[in-house]
Amino acid sequence: MPNNRKSPPFFTPPDSPFLVPCDGTFLVKDAPTGPGKNAPGAAECREQLDRLTDRLDEQQRVLYAQTQYAVLCIFQAMDAAGKDSTIRAVLRGLNPAGFQVFSFQAPSVEEYAHDFLWRATLRLPERGRIGIFNRSYYEEVLIARVHPEFLVRQRLPGPPDESLWERRFESIQDYEKHLVRNGTVILKFWLNVSKQEQRRRFLGRLNKQKKHWKFSEADIAERAHWDTYMQAYERCLNKTSTSWAPWYAIPADNKPYMRLAVAQILTQALKRLDLHYPTLTSEQKARLVASRKRLKEES
Repeated sequence: MPNNRKSPPFFTPPDSPFLVPCDGTFLVKDAPTGPGKNAPGAAECREQLDRLTDRLDEQQRVLYAQTQYAVLCIFQAMDAAGKDSTIRAVLRGLNPAGFQVFSFQAPSVEEYAHDFLWRATLRLPERGRIGIFNRSYYEEVLIARVHPEFLVRQRLPGPPDESLWERRFESIQDYEKHLVRNGTVILKFWLNVSKQEQRRRFLGRLNKQKKHWKFSEADIAERAHWDTYMQAYERCLNKTSTSWAPWYAIPADNKPYMRLAVAQILTQALKRLDLHYPTLTSEQKARLVASRKRLKEES
């Protein structure tokens, strides 16, 4: 596949120590799962997150009013990494009319009958909105790679081999480039939880009755494939982290720190856009003056 991942986007990805490089050098084993020694504590993380969510609220209002850009945030992770709670924490307080969340489960019969990007296209955010994908089309180069038996349901032409994944990576690059060219900001977050922390969280679910519903025996079965999943994630992030649709490998063992890191990246990305409230023409202003006059006359 040609290396064309440096085409200039209409915005520069936010700086972050967790930005996955576009040169294919990312290594899962070197990616931190917890905050560093100088990272803020849990209380400070929550205070900073509160300030950022206030800023994000104003940014989202301008984004919604301007209707020039859409923002798509993709979250991928192993089970119990904290996708749901992070999405809830970062987006709390926003106008529900300005964002939408879609959680992708196992494909339906109809979805299996289409290409692997089809169902995501139906759920893309409109201009002016922030769209959240809780899992996404990336499942088709992650879980489908770990469990190739799922490919049987897709009735692909020809037997699946290594070239299938390369073609899918290329399709994803082209798809995301097309979205960016048409005004969609794409930010992709891999919540990097350690196997030890996942075990602790699973035990927490088993030890609390109100969390029993969140646990499945399949979660334990998937842990047996941990190393294979890490290989799949490493390959995926190296192949699809681009200047126009970057991946961020967010440490996920500490939830307050993880949520703050995601919020920082999202607010920085919106700050780098040319966001402003629409400017009215002289004709539009004249109509506002007339409307104001009519309303005052009513009283």
